[in-house]
Amino acid sequence: MTSPSIRLLAYLAGACLHATTQLPAQDAEPPIKNVLLIISDDLRANTLGCYGDPICKTPHIDKLASQGLLFTHSYCQGTWCAPSRTSLMYSRYLGSGKRTLGEHFRKNGFYSARVGKIFHMAVPGDIIAGTNGRDVAECWTERFNSQGKEAHTPGDYACLNLNIFTDTLEGRQSTKMPHRMFVSVSYEGDGSDQPDHKTANKTIELLREHGEKPFFIAAGFIRPHYPMVAPKQYFDPYRWQGLQVPKQVKDDLADIPKLGLASSRSAGNGIERHPDNQKRMWAAYYATITFMDAQVGRILKELDRLGLRESTAVVFTSDHGYHLGDHSFWLKSNVHEEVTRVPLIISAPGYKPGQSKSIVELVDLYPTLAELAGLAVPGNVQGLSLVPVLKDPAAKVKEGALSFSKGHSWRTQNWAYMRYKDGSEELYDMRSDPGQIINLADDQKYEATRKRMKVGLSARLENAGIATDRAKPAR
Repeated sequence: MTSPSIRLLAYLAGACLHATTQLPAQDAEPPIKNVLLIISDDLRANTLGCYGDPICKTPHIDKLASQGLLFTHSYCQGTWCAPSRTSLMYSRYLGSGKRTLGEHFRKNGFYSARVGKIFHMAVPGDIIAGTNGRDVAECWTERFNSQGKEAHTPGDYACLNLNIFTDTLEGRQSTKMPHRMFVSVSYEGDGSDQPDHKTANKTIELLREHGEKPFFIAAGFIRPHYPMVAPKQYFDPYRWQGLQVPKQVKDDLADIPKLGLASSRSAGNGIERHPDNQKRMWAAYYATITFMDAQVGRILKELDRLGLRESTAVVFTSDHGYHLGDHSFWLKSNVHEEVTRVPLIISAPGYKPGQSKSIVELVDLYPTLAELAGLAVPGNVQGLSLVPVLKDPAAKVKEGALSFSKGHSWRTQNWAYMRYKDGSEELYDMRSDPGQIINLADDQKYEATRKRMKVGLSARLENAGIATDRAKPAR
């Protein structure tokens, strides 16, 4: 393994010991009376315009970012839908807790509603069936599902890893089928038949009906999660011929441990044989992001029209990121940067817009929103309120972020460290190697950094009550 030529500065990743109890909010009535939580699905942060993508058109999310605080270093804990959404809604690193975010607001007198996917729903299965998935009913005063035909939508269907293109409805990859992850559908229509359009419609209806009393409304969009379905006009701006896919580096996988490899890789899933279809995957991903962005815009426009923006905290995020050929990886469920990093925007009345490089986690949303609304923060949550960062974007509430898949990762400002269940490791200098190409874990020049990152990870896990791999022999 070749190490980079630059000399690294040693980085001390100390233990971030944080309390799981917090002081109650002040008695004064807060200006923030409502919360609107918007969650996308499988959305990697760097595909949004406000996160630097020069191609993807996301004008409405970009506008929200200009009105709020954009977090450049926000990380999920679970690395696929179910554990991430459970973690976010309970503010627990692993598993569930005593009371969800929605229930906490409902128990404190708020109207609480879910529209679309907040807890895990099987996509496309629960979407086609219009069923609740793993939703927690105690969260909500009311809840609403948004049904759609998904891959069975009439139109131009593609299964890109199999190089299939057709407009027939027979034989399409759908629920629980092995190649559903590579499906796109472009069709003639205005999008009103799509689940995300229906989610926006219902959310707008609830804002109109319940805007005069305190509310917590969670709107869950499913795009850009596969199958990537959108009207043709959203595909048209993204001509696949002009798109660039992630650069492949020779022997890139040679220094990644077995447990660090994604389960879906280009050589195994078939898309390696069709280089143009990798570009088509990016085009479809962009198209469905732009369609989802349009639905975000519809909701925010209505929030403004109703005069509710002055009393409503708005959050936009995603459950996790996504691989689209990085390292030849596809999908999710691993702890590399493209999966663990998520977009996070908080626009709250009384707080100035801007950007923050502070490390934050999705578990932090629960205590943040509770504090903004003037509610006490339950003692069993594990996240920390981000209100100090909203007040001062340079403030720091924690040293690093935890994520989980076949082991643990510890992401600090400058370093990414992974330790897997078999004791294997990865270490990356995120300043000189943001693409995580050169694993430094076995490079003796970085042994001190590796040890310090390991200590920081172990201390954080212990503080969170999560078992570590102490039984494995020390290196």
